Amino acid sequence: MKKFVMAAVGGTLAGVVATTQFVGPLLAQEGARTSSVYEQLDLFGDIFERIRAQYVEEVDEAELIEAAINGMLTSLDPHSSYLSPKDAADMRVQTRGEFGGLGIEVTQEEGFVKVVSPMDGTPADAAGIEAGDFITHVDGESVLGLTLDQAVEMMRGPVGSEIIVTIVREGEEEPFDVSIIRDTIKLQAVRTRTEGDTVVLRVTTFNDQTYANLEEGLAKQVEELGGIENVNGFVLDLRNNPGGLLTQAIRVSDAFLEKGEIVSTRGRNPADGDRFNATEGDLAQGKPVVVLINGGSASASEIVAGALQDHRRAIVVGTKSFGKGSVQTVMPLRQDGAMRLTTARYYTPSGRSIQALGVSPDIIVEQPRRDPNAEEAEEERRTRSEADLRGSLNNDSLSEDELRQIEEDRARAEEAAKRREDDYQLAYAIDILKGLSALGPKD
Repeated sequence: MKKFVMAAVGGTLAGVVATTQFVGPLLAQEGARTSSVYEQLDLFGDIFERIRAQYVEEVDEAELIEAAINGMLTSLDPHSSYLSPKDAADMRVQTRGEFGGLGIEVTQEEGFVKVVSPMDGTPADAAGIEAGDFITHVDGESVLGLTLDQAVEMMRGPVGSEIIVTIVREGEEEPFDVSIIRDTIKLQAVRTRTEGDTVVLRVTTFNDQTYANLEEGLAKQVEELGGIENVNGFVLDLRNNPGGLLTQAIRVSDAFLEKGEIVSTRGRNPADGDRFNATEGDLAQGKPVVVLINGGSASASEIVAGALQDHRRAIVVGTKSFGKGSVQTVMPLRQDGAMRLTTARYYTPSGRSIQALGVSPDIIVEQPRRDPNAEEAEEERRTRSEADLRGSLNNDSLSEDELRQIEEDRARAEEAAKRREDDYQLAYAIDILKGLSALGPKD
C-alpha cells in the first residue's frame, strides 16, 4: 500500500515538475513575441513620424495610414484589401447589380492586372476583352508596381469617357491597345432562353438577384416549351462568371440537388468551419444538366460546378476553371470603411479544395477562335451529292408529310451547325443533352 501511495505521489510530483519546465519556455517565448510586436509597432511609428516631418513634400496623414493598412492586407493574398468609405459603398452597390465602370473582374498576377472575366453585355465585353488577358498600361501609364486597388482606380472614370488599355494576350506576339467607353454597368444576373428542347440558363454573376432570376427564368422557359415533359435538359452556363455571394452559390446549387452537402468552409480555427447542405426540391425535376465552365469561371461559379459534379447531378463541360478556392469576409470598420479579409478555404462535397487548381471538366472542350477564312474553306470542302447531278431521278416514294419532316430535320441540323460556329462549347453541351434524351429515361 505504501509503495502504491509513494508511486502515485511521485508521479504527481514528476508531473508538476515537468509541467513547470514546459510552461516556463513557452511563457518566455510568448513574452519575447509580444515584445517583438511592440518593437515593430514602435518602428512603424518612427517611420510614420519621419515621413510626416521630413518627406520632400507635405503628405496627407490619413492617406499615408490608409496606404499602410492596405499594404498590410494586400501582402497576405490577392483578395484581402482595405476598402475606403467610397470603395465600401461601391461594393455594396455592386452586389445589388448596378455600378459604373468597364465591366471586368480582375486580379493581380506578377505585378500586372489579370482579367478573370469580362461580364456579359458590358463595355469590356463589347471591346473584345477576354479572360486571361493581362492589362499592362492604362492610358499609357504602366500598372506595374501598383496595388490592385490603385490599378482599378486608374480604370475608373466618368460614364461616357474613353479609356485605352494595353493588353498582353496569349497567342499574340505583341501587346495591343483596346479603346473602351466607360458606362453604367447594369448586370442581369441570369438570362434564360430555349435552344430547341433545351433550356439554357446563362448566369453572369452571383449577386442578390441571382437565385430569384434563375427560378423565375427557368419556370418561364419550361412553360413556353409546354411543360417539363417537353424539356430534354438544362445547360447551366457559368463561363466567364467571376463569382460573388457565397449564399447565392449555395442556393443555385441547391436548386438542382435534393440532398447532400453543397460546400464546406474551413478557417484557421476548426471550430469556425461551416457545412451547407441541400434541401429537398429540384427545379429541373431530375432532367439532365450540363454545366459549362472556362478559365473565367471563379469562386462562386466553382462552388456550383464542383457541387453538381461531385453529386453526379451534372456533366461539367468546357475548360479548367480559375481556381479561387478562398472565402472573403467583409468586416465593417469605423468611419464607414471596411476590410475584406480571406478567412477560410472552401471544399466541394468530396473534400476537394480547388484553390489554385480549379474545377476540371468531365469533358474538356476548347472554344475555337473564329477564323475569318473558315466559311470560304467550308464552301470549298462541300461535296456534291446525287441530287446535284444533271438528270438525276426524283424521289417520288415519300408523302408530303414525310418530305416536310425531312425538311424540318434538315433545318434543325443546319441550325445546330450554325450554333457550333457561333458557340462551339454551348453546341456541344446541347448535343450531349440530345444524346441523353435519345437514350430515353432510365428504368
